Amino acid sequence: MRALYNDFVQTFGNVLFAVCLFLVWGLLTLIGVVIDQGKDASVYFQAYAPPLARLILRLNFDNIYHTPYYVGIIGLILLSLAVCTFKRVIPARLPPLSAVNIEKIRLHASIDVKGDPGSIRNRVEAFFRARGWHVRKRELGGTEWTFADKHNWARRGVLVAHAGFVIIAAGTTIYWAKGFSGDEAVITGQTVSIPHTQTSIRLNGFSYKIKPIVTKSGMIYQPIDYVSQVTAIGKDGLPRTATIRVNHPLDVDGTLYYQSSYGFALRFGVTHDGVRVPALSNRDYLTGDELALPGTQRTIAVAQFVPTVDRQSGVPSADPRVNHPAVFLQIFDNGQAAGAGLVPMNAAIDVGGGWRIIPQRYLLVSGLQYTHDPGVPLVGIGAFVLLAGLIISFHMLPARLFVRVDPSPAGVTIGIAATTVKGYDIFESQFRELVAELGNVVER
Repeated sequence: MRALYNDFVQTFGNVLFAVCLFLVWGLLTLIGVVIDQGKDASVYFQAYAPPLARLILRLNFDNIYHTPYYVGIIGLILLSLAVCTFKRVIPARLPPLSAVNIEKIRLHASIDVKGDPGSIRNRVEAFFRARGWHVRKRELGGTEWTFADKHNWARRGVLVAHAGFVIIAAGTTIYWAKGFSGDEAVITGQTVSIPHTQTSIRLNGFSYKIKPIVTKSGMIYQPIDYVSQVTAIGKDGLPRTATIRVNHPLDVDGTLYYQSSYGFALRFGVTHDGVRVPALSNRDYLTGDELALPGTQRTIAVAQFVPTVDRQSGVPSADPRVNHPAVFLQIFDNGQAAGAGLVPMNAAIDVGGGWRIIPQRYLLVSGLQYTHDPGVPLVGIGAFVLLAGLIISFHMLPARLFVRVDPSPAGVTIGIAATTVKGYDIFESQFRELVAELGNVVER
């Protein structure tokens, strides 16, 4: 058991092992960023080749943050941090009080003074106490030692930083366990139900502002505001009228709803042999939706809504403001491309077989992003603790002095040495000044 324990400490206390764990964690997190999470299986088969889609589903890469191996790698990282902290950091930064060979420490000095050892020891102790040093005395091997520490509490800065990381990890773990996020496109006048919370949101109106800016490369159109007027019904069943705009989310039962994007939905008039088809005409179509014509293998894909078409050239303009709009439609026959065209609003297009399509009107669509993260308070606290630990570790300079008073033929010899957790160079000038001042005070 002792050998197993030593192997465990040696492995998990190894810095290279901890770095490897972080690399694996980063790789898994990157996979979760690249691959959309929580989508239907069909989405992955549409986005990736079938073998890759099957691999994603089998390895649960579609829900990677909740997989046992993702949570497990975080557990291993925390375990490695704990072992490194208590087996490496604490012993190095909080060494026990022990006798040393003063002459072998780089920062050392000796002071010869007259007097008896007892009174000199009392003067040395009073000197360091008066200057804010924490003084402790120990008798080691029959010799009395004086240990003086400055900013000794700052040695725990690394421990504070590690505690901050653990708190952050706990906050993110709570999110992976109980949090969720998603997107929802809401058409003006439509009501949607958020699947995770069953919150009902109706988009009463939407508006956006575009600012044309002249640059060296030409005119660009900068969106400066998106505004959604909504009615939300949460768990209490009471309707709430609210405004959602960029950086001003709506909070419903702890879930935040952000304004993330906007778009357009289209209503088409679809006729067959001059007769209106209500099933296809009474729908709103988003970009990417398809109209499947009954009794045929032909589909019409809504490829893009073009807000502004140049009236002279008939070419789509870069201006996203609606002025002479049109719709770009693609025709597929039995899955094969059969044609495409830019159709102005209220203009008819014949798609064959007696079918005719007329883009009749457009509706604004609000893209809402929602997120519920119960771990945010912990992450904020952890970030503050981590920052405090780093400030303590890097800004403060904890030092320890080893002082021994020995009788000598001329009286008493004071041997003094200094160590810090940041090397010797950073404390060298302070040490020389301290030794000179100590010599002057003790000789009086």
